[in-house]
Amino acid sequence: MDFAFDARTEELRAKLLAFMDEYVYPAEPVAEEQRAALASPWDTPAVVEELKAEARRQGLWNLFLPDAEHGAGLTNLQYAPLAEITGRSPHLAPTATNCAAPDTGNMEVLAQFGTEEQKKQWLEPLLAGEIRSAFAMTEPEVASSDATNITTHIERDGDEYVITGRKWYISGAMNPDCKIFIVMGKTDPDGADIRRQQSMVLVPRDTPGVTVERAMQVFGYEDHSHGGHAEVVFDHARVPVANLVGEEGGGFAIAQARLGPGRIHHCMRLIGMAERAIELMCRRAVSRTAFGKVLAQQGVVQNWIADARVTVEQLRLLVLKTAWLMDTVGNKGAHTEIQAIKIATPRAVVGILDRAIQLHGAGGVSQDFPLAELYASARTLMLADGPDEVHQRSLARRELKQYL
Repeated sequence: MDFAFDARTEELRAKLLAFMDEYVYPAEPVAEEQRAALASPWDTPAVVEELKAEARRQGLWNLFLPDAEHGAGLTNLQYAPLAEITGRSPHLAPTATNCAAPDTGNMEVLAQFGTEEQKKQWLEPLLAGEIRSAFAMTEPEVASSDATNITTHIERDGDEYVITGRKWYISGAMNPDCKIFIVMGKTDPDGADIRRQQSMVLVPRDTPGVTVERAMQVFGYEDHSHGGHAEVVFDHARVPVANLVGEEGGGFAIAQARLGPGRIHHCMRLIGMAERAIELMCRRAVSRTAFGKVLAQQGVVQNWIADARVTVEQLRLLVLKTAWLMDTVGNKGAHTEIQAIKIATPRAVVGILDRAIQLHGAGGVSQDFPLAELYASARTLMLADGPDEVHQRSLARRELKQYL
């Protein structure tokens, strides 16, 4: 395993680091000021569109997509350090470079499973950053950690599918630029194979019967920068049969194909969030005095910073190994490592952010620093894309199998 950055990665890293310093970090307070003046908090601040235009001009665009026809053609190992950099400003940089969830996963689904017509109608404008999208899987009435529990019905009626169900925490759905949902539901609820009961269909947002009912908060945040998280009702919404993604009964497999890259992308960005926290900790520690000593001279603070550095270096190596395996033996071959990073990374980064908040005192929980919002994001990732306990259960079963 060789994790040294190749020439292309080094070039993109240098450009992306400069882009962050020159454009993204200065835009963070500007975006907040502009959002406060918008008619709707879900509208996109002008500075975000300016960032997108600049990122595209510099070739820092669609870096996540390994498909060279549609994306940058980077491997997971090449993309990992780039995603980490964008994770230092997770509410702005991924959107600026068109590498923000859930659009990334949706574009991967369309690129891999979409028909030529679906690609032309939805993938192309997503790749261009002209529209946004949402992925509708999680439901309020069932334990969605087990995707086979999903109750949304997708029934065929002649040349149409009729979708009926309620979804929530549908990321991006509050954004007025969100034009398309990928909806997962059951086309064969009584099928013998519980993993072949589900299918996915494309449902335009303006389809009659689709209602975005409300924005869901996350630890009190509405997450405007990502287009919010919505509760959405599908009340006999009708779409053409041509809107089926892949094949009937293929929804569970498509979801797994989508979630593998999504999980590692989250972990890549989490490492960037941890690096931002360490930087803020160090700056705070050398600038504040308590009980006659600069905080940086306090043993407990030194321990926090040292432990954070050790933890980040360990996590990064595990993420890079996972990326390398995904590139060399495929997502299935890297299944154990994907689960391992999904368990380890959010948990550890939450701990780092918690200490960073503590070091900042009242400022740590305020809006004057990004730490509280970073904490909310990192803590949520212990639930998103499968809760930790589901991954632990699966990982333990695989580990025990050789002894049974």
